[in-house]
Amino acid sequence: MKLRHILGFAGVATAMLITGTVSAAESLKFAHVYETSQPYHKWALWAADELKSRSGGKYEMEVFPASTLGKEVDINEGLSLGTVDIIYTGFQFAGRSYGPMGISGYPYVYASVGHWKNFIASDLFKEMSASFTKVTGHMPVTATYYGQRHVTSKKPISKPADMKDLKIRVPNAPAYTIFPNATGANPTPIAFAEVYLALQQGVVDAQENPMPTIQAKKFYEVQKYINLTGHITDSLLTIVGGPLWNRLGADDQKMLSGILVEASQKCTAEIEQKELDLVAWFEGKGNIVNKKVDVDAMQAATAKFYAANKMPWPTEIWDRLQALK
Repeated sequence: MKLRHILGFAGVATAMLITGTVSAAESLKFAHVYETSQPYHKWALWAADELKSRSGGKYEMEVFPASTLGKEVDINEGLSLGTVDIIYTGFQFAGRSYGPMGISGYPYVYASVGHWKNFIASDLFKEMSASFTKVTGHMPVTATYYGQRHVTSKKPISKPADMKDLKIRVPNAPAYTIFPNATGANPTPIAFAEVYLALQQGVVDAQENPMPTIQAKKFYEVQKYINLTGHITDSLLTIVGGPLWNRLGADDQKMLSGILVEASQKCTAEIEQKELDLVAWFEGKGNIVNKKVDVDAMQAATAKFYAANKMPWPTEIWDRLQALK
């Protein structure tokens, strides 16, 4: 046999050996709509690094921020199509598929951030997630704290009477109109990109958002008071798409969900600390952080609204959630 033939066979055998022992990593896609400067993106990148490391290179994960793969509706649809594997999404959005899931985004359902943490660690959250999975096929594995929403204004807002006739910008979703309606204000949906100008020009008197958003969007420049109403405790679900979850073995499911839970806990801690730090930061900018809000009275007004209107969740879920205070 000629030497070149022998060498050729040896090359084929070597290639077959390599092919048989080394396989390419499976690439996963993690999509969200938040900017790269946000903690959510930072900890999604951390999760990607951890997944590659802990899986020994079996999996890699690319993170697509800032609506790169589409708006929230698009990335949710992508889970079913298999074009996206993991997403951040709001409880309100998840509530479109399974109504009770939306309860987490309503005003004063939580007495504190600790109450929210109790819910995320509870059997109730696991049961609601299982029901969501039954309806959609997708797996909510955890949630990340987004921040408490507070009212900014040009005058102090300390009690429900101070909200009367206040024209306040809210997102265009029913849950965000409840607190203003319950306190006699006038909820006014305006596109997020137009809020700063609307405040500056007096189109609306106030707006509501978590403190990191108030800082990032510079609303503090055109609103003197940051009133600590804490009326909504916002958070984001981390959902793994059914097509991915169902093809993972039990060990890989445990590894992936463990990494995502750890990422959410680290991100939550960072956001909590940022909220604390921002009080002094806003005061340093000349704003007044109003800590004298009568939250009990605000909660009572909201409770009356709930009692007078049908909400999209069973009474049992509300009662169990309140028992987790």
